[in-house]
Amino acid sequence: MMQSRNRNRDHLNLLCDIGELANLIIGSTDIQGFLQQTVEMVAHHLNANVGSIYLYDDTTRDLVLQATVGLNPSAVGQVRMKSGEGLVGKIFESLKPICEGRASSHPNFKYFEEADEDPFESFLAVPIHRGKEKIGVLVVQHEHPDYFDEIDVMAMRAIASQLTGAIENARLMIDQNHKTVPSQGDDLMERLRFIKGKTASGGFAHAPVTVLKADGESLLSHRPDSEFVSAPQDFLKALEATKQQLTDLQDRLAQRLPESASLIFEAHFMILKDARFVDAMLTKIEQGVSVPEAVRDVAGHYMALFSSAPSAYLKEKAQDIEDLARRLLNNLCKNTSEDTDHTEGRIVIARQLLPSDLLKLASEDIKGIVLVSGGVTSHVAIIARSLKIPMVIAERSDLMELPDGTPMLLDADIGSIHTRPSETIVQRFEIRNQTQKAEDEATRPMPAQTKTRDGESVKLLANINLLSEIKLAKDLNVEGVGLYRTEFPFLVRSNLPSEEEQYLVYKRLCDEMGDREVTIRTLDIGGEKLLPYIEGIKEANPELGLRSIRFSLHHREVFLQQLRAILRAGAGVGAGKLKIVFPMISAIDEFRQARHAIEEAMVDLARKKLPFYPAPALGAMIELPAALDIIHELAKEADFFSIGTNDLIQYMLAVDRTNERVAAYYQPYHPSVLRSLHRIIQAAVKAEIEVTVCGEMGHEPEFIPFFIGVGLRTFSVDPHFLRYVQETIVDLSVSDASAYAKTLLAEPTLEGIQKLLRSQTERHRHVS
Repeated sequence: MMQSRNRNRDHLNLLCDIGELANLIIGSTDIQGFLQQTVEMVAHHLNANVGSIYLYDDTTRDLVLQATVGLNPSAVGQVRMKSGEGLVGKIFESLKPICEGRASSHPNFKYFEEADEDPFESFLAVPIHRGKEKIGVLVVQHEHPDYFDEIDVMAMRAIASQLTGAIENARLMIDQNHKTVPSQGDDLMERLRFIKGKTASGGFAHAPVTVLKADGESLLSHRPDSEFVSAPQDFLKALEATKQQLTDLQDRLAQRLPESASLIFEAHFMILKDARFVDAMLTKIEQGVSVPEAVRDVAGHYMALFSSAPSAYLKEKAQDIEDLARRLLNNLCKNTSEDTDHTEGRIVIARQLLPSDLLKLASEDIKGIVLVSGGVTSHVAIIARSLKIPMVIAERSDLMELPDGTPMLLDADIGSIHTRPSETIVQRFEIRNQTQKAEDEATRPMPAQTKTRDGESVKLLANINLLSEIKLAKDLNVEGVGLYRTEFPFLVRSNLPSEEEQYLVYKRLCDEMGDREVTIRTLDIGGEKLLPYIEGIKEANPELGLRSIRFSLHHREVFLQQLRAILRAGAGVGAGKLKIVFPMISAIDEFRQARHAIEEAMVDLARKKLPFYPAPALGAMIELPAALDIIHELAKEADFFSIGTNDLIQYMLAVDRTNERVAAYYQPYHPSVLRSLHRIIQAAVKAEIEVTVCGEMGHEPEFIPFFIGVGLRTFSVDPHFLRYVQETIVDLSVSDASAYAKTLLAEPTLEGIQKLLRSQTERHRHVS
């Protein structure tokens, strides 16, 4: 017994080491190798004599030993049991861990002779599952009785949780390997049968693929054939059909996304109205060139012109011409019923997508997206999440070689891509997807008030990216909007939205929220969020360039136009309910300039006799280290603070989290980050102004107790995190959270803070 108590406890830290887990997933050469390395790692870190993984086989309805270290290797694939049979079967059935000091004395114990497990008395095992979906069991054993304890249980639960996605896919691939025989010469399909990518937007999709080739590759490589009719009247019919399709798509998109109501397909319509573009095609047709050849030649000429232009805005027009030409060609085809909708109902594979590209695809009801460029801007990912479009990033250029129509299954929750999946895999995912849909549709309102266990009130608000998210937030009974990101109406258009267009968007936001508070952030543009229609000097490092409030103050008329639209939209809002926050404030002078712009906008509206909200609360987004040393003075200027943790961490630690080479250095738990957050919140508390956390840290379970402990009482999170955040808060007491926060703030090392965070998370998981 003493031996178990005195042994090294570093395994809890090692088991949760993200780098080691990543190497395990990426470094293994095959599925069996991954499972074997997993059991070896677990056994090593728990100083166990045995480590094993059992996975459930849907076909035989057995739990099967798939990998082991310490048991007889020949038992792999041979030891099988039913759910509820033996200790392992009992764990699988109940989804509860078992820790036994003397396993042979347990009423559920069953001996498997082929495994040679009789010397091992101590037994610890945890279920591997995702929600109600049962996957398998992870087991460790030791020859000494009473070897494992509660800390080991916590460690095993942590590792099982972190590896659930990878182990689930291992099980699926084992099933598929048993049932799929690759055809001769089908090397591409074999290579792409299963790919592990990175999640950009969660969800599930099963559909045929469409590959979007770059720079007109698909259009220019297409040669007309006998399917195409080459009469001028057919071209004119195709032209009218294309116009009607674009109108229908625009109408559908405007209903789904009011922000895009000012013609996301505007460029397409303008090109079709350009007599030179259409006349050039008709001239070629009259000269005897086939209709599709004429479309291809003229479109190719314009695409080459635009692609070579120095302006990013003009370069983007080449994509519009390609899309338009493809639609014309599809409408010329005799089988228009099959060919017109190039992407509708498909999983789209592309090298890169702009926000406007994504919205065009959304209008065609695509089922999912795979990006092969290895990176994605946060705004494309946010739009995909808001639209509930599953998106996976995979650095596999050979995906671009897949034939159109190839069946694909995306499990974007864990970043998995299955090409030509077996029927078993499809059925399993369909069942899980239907279960998840049923749970999502059973959304019930949250309690109107959120209070800690000891009665402290906490305000829960929603981050809104697109107006389509308001319904979920309202259904959940949210108290208001803590952050509306105004840049999306700018990013999805091909020209600057007018004051009137902005007013209509903001007015709908205010109307939808009724008497609940609304905080609108002014334009947060620059960095990765560039407006191609506003030309300027190309910046070597746009993240440190003319962005956010700097952009607005530099482009003053754009800023004033937006401020007028916001103030007008709030004309009917109740007193104290409209707030405006300025992004990336680094100096008191910037805040004062922004406030003066508000005053100027009010004077202008009063002169025009337009109704407006007379006294909005004005806040500062705290997301730059420069604001920290003036935080108390800034608290005297601002009516409230909003903390943007994502950018604050990036700028404090000099790390771009979208760069995979340095992403590991993006550490929200860094002691400097935690202490800075404490300073910001305490400055707001002292000045008696409200402070809200708006970044991703606000919904992460390990940090919610910290925020409560340092005095934060307002959280603004994406709507789908609201219920979880509330459930976490009501389980906390302020006294416990304060003690926990003090412990974190006193710890100077990353390793020490990680241990404290894991202990807190495991305690919460164990209790719940």
